[in-house]
Amino acid sequence: MKRSVAKFIASGVIPAAMLIAFVGAAFAQAFPSQPINLIVPWPPGGGSDIAMRLVADSATRKFGAPVVVVNKPGAGGTIGLKEVTISKPDGYTVGMLATGAIFSQYNNPSANAMSDFEVIAFFGDDPALISASAKTGFKTLADFINFAKANPGKIKNGNDQPGGSSYITAALMEKKLGVRLIKVPYAGFAPTVQALLSGELDTVTVPAPDIAQHHKSGAARILGVASNKRHFLAPDVPTFREQGVDFIAGAWRAIAGPKGIPPERLAVLEAKFLEALRDKDFQDKVKGAGFIVEPMGRADTARRLVQEDNDMYPVFLEAGLVKTRQK
Repeated sequence: MKRSVAKFIASGVIPAAMLIAFVGAAFAQAFPSQPINLIVPWPPGGGSDIAMRLVADSATRKFGAPVVVVNKPGAGGTIGLKEVTISKPDGYTVGMLATGAIFSQYNNPSANAMSDFEVIAFFGDDPALISASAKTGFKTLADFINFAKANPGKIKNGNDQPGGSSYITAALMEKKLGVRLIKVPYAGFAPTVQALLSGELDTVTVPAPDIAQHHKSGAARILGVASNKRHFLAPDVPTFREQGVDFIAGAWRAIAGPKGIPPERLAVLEAKFLEALRDKDFQDKVKGAGFIVEPMGRADTARRLVQEDNDMYPVFLEAGLVKTRQK
């Protein structure tokens, strides 16, 4: 007849410390036993949605359980991220954290602070771009700057809502270049690009994966890349620095969850998401879609985000963009 674990403990055969370790290991091994929701705080069709669906597909194979993308757009990403922070901290709800979250905490009273999130893994960077409709006739960054300076408030620039990465790019670009744009917010990069192509907008500040195909077709023109090097999707486009403008900006994406996820489950989430991000088949697919993937674990991601926060806050403050909490 089988004796219960309790009898083994009582008899001293299994010390209590060993049982705790055993239960902890079993708990970690049992996770996940149901689908993991990956909240994307932007609508379907944009770069973030595409990137996270590729992550979810790769992660599903690594976890052995479905990783399901759930789109929760609105308020510059704030609505979806709020959903992450208020979800049960059991490891079954995570979300895409991006550059805009740093800005939102200082500009939107409804936004979460960065300290409300438990970072899990880093996806990669997206250099900022400025792209123009073919109808504007802008061929170079200088064309855009000269027209913008001569016609303040005339250029309609498409970006996401205040707090999103392309809004931040537009705001910082105004400050750096000494120009004034009409910043028109859209709920995601896909509708922003469509508005550019339809003639509703003159320029957009969306990332390369969202605009590169239209640059190649001639429907739009990427005027400059705000990075140290040219983007592989548009190698013909010089950087801002190559064109005499010292401007570096862009976005990043990471995976994060709510505070309070048990350490053993956090360890599983980190390990499996990193496996998914480092998978060669996945990396080939995301590069084909135009993304730059630079996976990092929890510790390195946390350090990167703290540094980003420290670096960006003075810029927001100087530009008069800090409306809510002070750092």
